Amino acid sequence: MLIALKRIIKSGWSGFVREGGLSVATIFILVMAIFLVGSLFFLKDVSQYLIASIQEKVDVSVYFKSDAAEEDIFTLKEEITKIPEVKDVEYVSKEQALSDFTKKHESDPVLIDSLTEVGGNPFFATLNITAFQANQYGSIASFLEKDDFKNLIEKVDYYQRKSAIDKIFSFTSILKNSGIILAVILVILALLNTFNTIRLAIYSNREEIKIQRLVGASNWFIRGPFIVQGAVAGILSAIICFIIFTLICWGIGSRMEFFSPGLNMIEFYKNGFWSLLLIQFSAGIILGVSSSLVAIRRYLRA
Repeated sequence: MLIALKRIIKSGWSGFVREGGLSVATIFILVMAIFLVGSLFFLKDVSQYLIASIQEKVDVSVYFKSDAAEEDIFTLKEEITKIPEVKDVEYVSKEQALSDFTKKHESDPVLIDSLTEVGGNPFFATLNITAFQANQYGSIASFLEKDDFKNLIEKVDYYQRKSAIDKIFSFTSILKNSGIILAVILVILALLNTFNTIRLAIYSNREEIKIQRLVGASNWFIRGPFIVQGAVAGILSAIICFIIFTLICWGIGSRMEFFSPGLNMIEFYKNGFWSLLLIQFSAGIILGVSSSLVAIRRYLRA
């Protein structure tokens, strides 16, 4: 048994080296396939981060009347926090709102002069409310419309922002669904391309397979070398793909923060290093071996 296994491995390696051109083509296709699989895994975390970042910027503001007591506002804040749909509630005082506006527009003298002419503090104290889902803002707005709060609240900007909120969450939903569909399509294409390339390599050895069958070689003895070739191609492809992936992540990783602050692909790469490594090598071996098994099956039929 051990001797047969050694012969199979040796024959598989020899066949891989002998079929230099086809082996290179197989590795090329497998590298693309593994890269797609690895990218889908890696970009899943990146896309989730981007979606979460977009959603975190969506909120509804509650503006309080100028004579509303801060103590009452904090009481209402506690009530809002108890709502299951509410993710976070941030209080911004009138003074803080004025300070933030001044800092944001300090380079715009026209706005600063206009603020001075108005006199006093024209801003309202606000509560910025963030929900878990877009369809939850409606129920939060309904809660704030109760008669109990009419003497405190100046306005709730939900209805003015409803259209924009719905569009943002619709976009993130489409992004999630598109990612799943794209993943399925790319994996299918990767499997087909890998299968066809390995089948071409097996086709070039069809005469050798016929001779082996004539002399009584078992199906597994015939399959063995091609399975080894598929595994070798998968492992080499995974190594190449891992090197390429590492270079890309380190090359553009920190620059991605320019497009989305806090998005550092190097950190994502470090956090998912072992998972990514396992996925790429598993994908390489599974694609190579399974494609070899399927491709040679037609030559082993009686």
